[in-house]
Amino acid sequence: MKRRDVLRGMGLSLSLPLFESWTRRLAHGAQASLATTAAGSPLRMAFVYFPNGAQQQNWFPSDTAGNDSSNFALSPTLQPLSDVKQHIQLIGGLDQINATAGPDGAGDHARANATFLTGMRATKTAGADIHVGMSVDQLAAQHIQGATRFSSLELSCDAVRKSGGCDSGYSCAYQYNLSWRTPTQPMTPETNPRALFERMFGLKNRNAATRAQQLSETERRSLLDFVIEDAGSLRPELSASDRRKLDQYLSSTRDIERRIAQAAQFPIPEKPAGVEMPDGIPNNYADHLQLMFDMLALAMQTDATRIATLLMAADGSNRSFPELGIPEGHHYLTHNQHESDKHDKVGQIDLFYMGHFARFLKQLDATQDPDGNSVLHNSMIVYGGGIGDGNRHNHDNLPIILAGRGGGTLNSERFHSAGGIPMTNFYLSLLERMGMDGIQSFGDSTGKFEDI
Repeated sequence: MKRRDVLRGMGLSLSLPLFESWTRRLAHGAQASLATTAAGSPLRMAFVYFPNGAQQQNWFPSDTAGNDSSNFALSPTLQPLSDVKQHIQLIGGLDQINATAGPDGAGDHARANATFLTGMRATKTAGADIHVGMSVDQLAAQHIQGATRFSSLELSCDAVRKSGGCDSGYSCAYQYNLSWRTPTQPMTPETNPRALFERMFGLKNRNAATRAQQLSETERRSLLDFVIEDAGSLRPELSASDRRKLDQYLSSTRDIERRIAQAAQFPIPEKPAGVEMPDGIPNNYADHLQLMFDMLALAMQTDATRIATLLMAADGSNRSFPELGIPEGHHYLTHNQHESDKHDKVGQIDLFYMGHFARFLKQLDATQDPDGNSVLHNSMIVYGGGIGDGNRHNHDNLPIILAGRGGGTLNSERFHSAGGIPMTNFYLSLLERMGMDGIQSFGDSTGKFEDI
């Protein structure tokens, strides 16, 4: 059975969750060796980026003995992770030396973004001659190409910029893109949850699109209505537990579609000159983040992709947070942390981002894979940024969390320090778990960081 050929009818396709009924086919399929666990379930790898560093004293635990502890207490910023603590490890001592100034001078925010997944130094230019390096997600995506509907997904809750000058003589391409297909070609991220929804649950051809749009406008029917009508042909092939799983999945997916439609009804805020903001992006930033995390969770649950990146905001972001009662810009506040009021506000912003990430992890932990483990168990999700302390603009001892157990290959629920090594050493160990056993170097790596 081909999971995505079940629903035909009007030329629509519906991404489906992984069912127990298909476990044997999945484990013994042609792509079984590509990013799967020992039990045959998909192994996912994702990278979530937050901007402007973290308050170090609120990030790293203070009650550990030495550099390693399996009994660390969650720091103030990490408190939202309490329900999934058994699935995380906090790693210190990972550095990105190529994000430091060197001979290039100012531009730490652009370099932080550009170097985070590449480990390479970005050529300082605001012109078309951009050059940095291939990113770790794209290296993995190339390796498992053909195993999933999308080799990778690139998401962002910030602007889409691939040209022009942004940070001290660096191209905007460096600052607004995490994923790089080649050293000179960033992967354009999707910012519009509606567009992402339609990619995953959308229309295969123009005729189907026209018909669905006409029906939707006249009858106020959802996109899912057009595919759910054909779902009856799938049910006889499923076990009773899988039928319940399908019903729950369709219900939650319809809820996301409803929230996307509701968000699109609100006016889009005034945008800077020359920056396009697609329809369907919520006016409220928290809603935008939540929808993009929800779509990422669906993509992982349905095995639409096993590789993804999410840029919550570009480094250097000066976004204000009126929903938190913070009218000042984030970047501005990080450079004024000697004042207690501003210091506290930066802490609130760090906690805001962590809260959204924690909610996402709980979603994955509550979703079961065919092998009986959770999607979170069968994942490797890196949460972090390319600046250590926003006030110092340093690129060592970066704030990094590795969530998930990698299908049982990771040592979770602990804090430990790598001791000041290239972050790309850490990436080599993730790539190895994705089936790339023969890879010996990446970016500026000096060897594998095995202790994860």
